[in-house]
Amino acid sequence: MNLSSKILQEAVEAFSSLPSVGKKSALRMVLHLAQEGYGKKDKIATAMKALKEDLHICKCCYTFSDTETCNICANPNRDEQVICVVESIKDVIAIEETNSYYGRYHVLGGVISPLEGVGPDDLHIEALVNRISALDQCELIMAISPTIDGETTIFYLAKLLEGKNVNISTIARGVAFGGEISYADELTLGRSISNRRPYSQKAVQ
Repeated sequence: MNLSSKILQEAVEAFSSLPSVGKKSALRMVLHLAQEGYGKKDKIATAMKALKEDLHICKCCYTFSDTETCNICANPNRDEQVICVVESIKDVIAIEETNSYYGRYHVLGGVISPLEGVGPDDLHIEALVNRISALDQCELIMAISPTIDGETTIFYLAKLLEGKNVNISTIARGVAFGGEISYADELTLGRSISNRRPYSQKAVQ
């Protein structure tokens, strides 16, 4: 794509680097912004600057936050003894949209995947164990996508936590095997969490 302006060209390249945004879509967005007044461009520029400089990762659960501790972890009305373990931050957003969960979260940052070169040390597993150790008792809800790697991760965590003060449950299979948590509709996801079941290692051995 050859444009008359290097500035436009670089803006199109930047926008097209985003997921699911092709060059033509990026060009439409850039041209729209270029023809707008300062208001919309300034608003986007301010938001991008804040995204770069002011966005934090919660030191407790590893989701995005405006401060060191996110508003979910800081909320005294959320049950700290119920921890929903998820792969990614977008899963936290999806579950919060259901308005049916009142515990807290722990974002692993992915799943164990030998083929992708992702091992336990690449995830926030040690921090999860430390959180559990600081509680008298707790429940872990494994809201991890039902894939081979997801099941492997759940099995690894269950083995690692054997003998600790924790009850492990998994979401009900309203989410199809091979699907992703964040793509499930709110009703299905909410029911899957509400109808969670105790996890048994024997069932997967």
